[in-house]
Amino acid sequence: MDEFAFRPTHVAPPAGMATWAAPDPARPSARLDSLLPVRLISRQGDWAQILCSNGWTAWVDGRLLITLPDAPPAAGGPPARTADPRPALAEAEGALARYRAMLESLAAGALDLESFQDRARGLRVGLVVDGGALWVFDPVHDRWCYCDGLQFQTYAATDRASPTPSPAPTSARAPSPPPSPAPAPAEGPYAPTRTGEP
Repeated sequence: MDEFAFRPTHVAPPAGMATWAAPDPARPSARLDSLLPVRLISRQGDWAQILCSNGWTAWVDGRLLITLPDAPPAAGGPPARTADPRPALAEAEGALARYRAMLESLAAGALDLESFQDRARGLRVGLVVDGGALWVFDPVHDRWCYCDGLQFQTYAATDRASPTPSPAPTSARAPSPPPSPAPAPAEGPYAPTRTGEP
């Protein structure tokens, strides 16, 4: 198999995962490493047949696979770079100050909840500082940027059609038991999940 033609669609969970030679719990095989990239080939109920970059195939509990996102929407355009983190930091400070002022008005009774929600709609701010590392949301370019003190570069582009808040991330699930044997598929395997270029 041409390694450059391999396009993963999923990765194994952070704790790794068990594999089986067939969609049958009685036929265990080797364990997949943590976050190993794989390509989904087919599904049978909760079972998923995967392909690894070395050509090895196996069956896994498809409920545990982590889907890889499509390429960021800005990936096709010329790379944009913000060399100085200060403008993004100033925008984050301003957005946080506006949000704090609205909270103060809400707490003082000068603003009702509906008005607060209307005024907050579309307001986005994100900032994480961990020692010398900085992650800041740049609303002008609709992306997250990372700064290590020397470089400030795009970390992840968002894909938001409108400024509505995104749902909160789901917490990690408890380990699931192996899937039960599945009947043969009636209509053939599902098409692999589409992904963008790495």
